[in-house]
Amino acid sequence: MRPARRDTPRTLPARLLTGLAALIGLVVVGALCPGAALAQSPAARSAGVPSAGAQAAGLHIGDGRLLEGNGNDFVMRGVNHAHTWYPGETQSLADVKALGANSVRVVLSDGHRWNENGPADVAAVIEQCKANRLICVLEVHDTTGYAEDAAAGTLDHAADYWIGLKDVLAGQEDYVIVNIGNEPWGNTDPAGWTEPTVAAVKKLRAAGLQHTIMVDAPNWGQDWQGVMRANARSVYDADPTGNLIFSIHMYSVFDTAQEITDYLNAFVDAELPILIGEFGGPADQYGDPDEDTMMATAEQLRLGYLAWSWSGNTDPVLDLALDFDPSRLSGWGERIFHGVNGIAQTSEEATVYGDGAPDDTEAPTAPGAPSATAVTDTSVTLGWAAATDDTAVSGYDVVLVGDGTSSTVASSTTTTATVTGLTAATTYTFAVHARDAAGNRSARSATVEVTTDGGGTPGGACSVGYRVVGEWPGGFQGEIAVRNTGSAAIGPWTLAFAFADGQTVTNMWGGTATQDAGAVNVAPASYTATIPAGGTVTLGFTARKGDTNTAPAAFRLNGAACATP
Repeated sequence: MRPARRDTPRTLPARLLTGLAALIGLVVVGALCPGAALAQSPAARSAGVPSAGAQAAGLHIGDGRLLEGNGNDFVMRGVNHAHTWYPGETQSLADVKALGANSVRVVLSDGHRWNENGPADVAAVIEQCKANRLICVLEVHDTTGYAEDAAAGTLDHAADYWIGLKDVLAGQEDYVIVNIGNEPWGNTDPAGWTEPTVAAVKKLRAAGLQHTIMVDAPNWGQDWQGVMRANARSVYDADPTGNLIFSIHMYSVFDTAQEITDYLNAFVDAELPILIGEFGGPADQYGDPDEDTMMATAEQLRLGYLAWSWSGNTDPVLDLALDFDPSRLSGWGERIFHGVNGIAQTSEEATVYGDGAPDDTEAPTAPGAPSATAVTDTSVTLGWAAATDDTAVSGYDVVLVGDGTSSTVASSTTTTATVTGLTAATTYTFAVHARDAAGNRSARSATVEVTTDGGGTPGGACSVGYRVVGEWPGGFQGEIAVRNTGSAAIGPWTLAFAFADGQTVTNMWGGTATQDAGAVNVAPASYTATIPAGGTVTLGFTARKGDTNTAPAAFRLNGAACATP
């Protein structure tokens, strides 16, 4: 069964958390801003005294900032990638880089809960990051929700895992940050987070690891009770090298601008290094995160952010790319990569990859004019002749042209891309730009006009894809992709189908299922209630089964029969 990122409990209503966060801000503001200086006093800084991490090799902390070995201020702009669950998706790092990221946080396992990522695998991940000119944050995910989730591992076990990788990590301080453990405490007695966090930091330093260390907050990473905020000073001071950075995860707890700016500014004002190590934007059952403020504040304060997550979530609402395909960015993916304060607009590559050579300022040549190789009522596949560059072309952006403006509608690392979500019987004008690894963008290609088909498919304005994701004795996990093939949005909706072999749905995400014998009816969740024209919503579920597991033969959306590819 696919690991479900959004299984992470966030158990208090967002409105209640808002009040708690405001109260916490009053209680702990003094804890973050004592008279003692962080790594050095303002007087020492003005006198030119080096900061605590200034003598460190590679990435380090100075004056509350993440710096490269040469002292350059490095601001992470990247995403999370679930490597431990999808080890075969090795193209993902290149795809993330091609879309402009300068860093990636890679999910690993220390063997406590999932299959351990061994030394050879971790070494390969590091080399892939370096080959794609990305700074690599490596994290152990097994610690998620400790003290509340009985399956979670300890920070001490995670520290032992990192020490076991010491030979792999040695010499990679310029390229690798060690995130000890993901969300290493749940909502049960989060005050218990501080002592094991301090102990893990000390254990890694005693073993000789010199890398910048990242520590996640309790409360499933969101720190809504303010434990990390109140104890950040003591945790930071436990690191004798001073090369430690805090990571806050921002989901539905952070649904107002005030909560976000108060939290991040408290660390900045205290010269305590921090970044947003995970964050989401789409609304869920706990609230609606304010991703616009998260990204704007991170840019204003020059703090890093790493969006969750590239692809492969059990509930795909947080997939940036659908099915690991960089040409199929979701709305969330478009927001992160191409939106205001997004990665394409704000990311700067780490200078360690400059190799002392002059900056690459030469843009690629313009690609060839695109041509349409497949046209439907809601999509078109475009192809074009490759651009050239003095170093290498890293990707292409397809833009929709109109009224003197253009907007990116698809991205690709190859010379083809599919644009979806179009309206039937409508004429569109497309062009293509090429990009290189330094972010230089070519002139626009010549344009092509494409008119979509008239719309409609046999059996109604919908199609349904059904697949079994995984099976085990007595049960299975399934996925249903419902596509609106019409020219108008559908919502609200009800999906009906029937199982023939006694299968029984036990849990569903993306919707709510009711079942009578073999007949199943699904009502949408709040975030899937509308299916836009040309859009798709994906439902996931687990179910019980017997010896046979025949797929449903037909599906009806609001009473109309849907095509089944």
